[in-house]
Amino acid sequence: MSMLQLFTDTIFSTMRDVLPIAAVLLGFQLLVLRQRVANPWRVMRGFIYVLLGLSLFLMGLQKAIFPLGELMASQLTNPEFVYKDLYAQGITAVQTVRWDDYLWVYAFAFAIGLATTLAEPSLIAVGMKAEQVSGGGVSAWGLRLAVSLGVAIGVSIGCYRIVTGTDLWLYIIVAYIIVIIQTFRAPSMIIPLAYDSGGVTTSTVTVPLLAALGLGLAATIPGRSPMIDGFGLIAFASVFPIMSVMGYAQITVWLEKREQRREGKDAL
Repeated sequence: MSMLQLFTDTIFSTMRDVLPIAAVLLGFQLLVLRQRVANPWRVMRGFIYVLLGLSLFLMGLQKAIFPLGELMASQLTNPEFVYKDLYAQGITAVQTVRWDDYLWVYAFAFAIGLATTLAEPSLIAVGMKAEQVSGGGVSAWGLRLAVSLGVAIGVSIGCYRIVTGTDLWLYIIVAYIIVIIQTFRAPSMIIPLAYDSGGVTTSTVTVPLLAALGLGLAATIPGRSPMIDGFGLIAFASVFPIMSVMGYAQITVWLEKREQRREGKDAL
């Protein structure tokens, strides 16, 4: 497929996805609110920018990021790389899987989880709005970093689960128990934002790469099933950011209280 044809197909696909949103907004503006659209030419120009930006972004993902991520995942999970010392000795049948043989996989999972989440457009939008609404009380960059660290840690633990073959539900139940406990102790302002942050991480950039990583890892580890063990990384990428955002808020409140106590002692 030529680049021109790919761009044409992508822009028409993007238009098909974006037009219903624009139709709903325009319909409510004209039929429900009964008000004219302010600055229609500016709105139209912005709509064109959105179509072009999303199309080029999706083309870049399809042509560069996704193939590179899938290639890295397949190479890092290849038994010839993981057990290169055994393969050098002529041993190609591995009977026992050890979790510490896959340290590079955990490192790659952490890095790819951190990088893809920082680049996630939906998270960028949520961070900008949170900073705007809170009047600077919530930093857009701080929120993105907290969410990205949560995804990175969650994906690394998810890869550990695939390697060890333990049950997914054990990790998810423990994670949500921690989330529930944090919900009662975290500042009330951050709780809705934390729960929303868990959802916006699993979008255009993150999902395909995590799916490729999980399936590639499960397909190459002896005794693992891609259907049973290959999925689940996205669940880790959803719940761990909730914990990291609320933890970030709790640490911030604790540091502020400690600073206030220190200032009070100095005043005495």
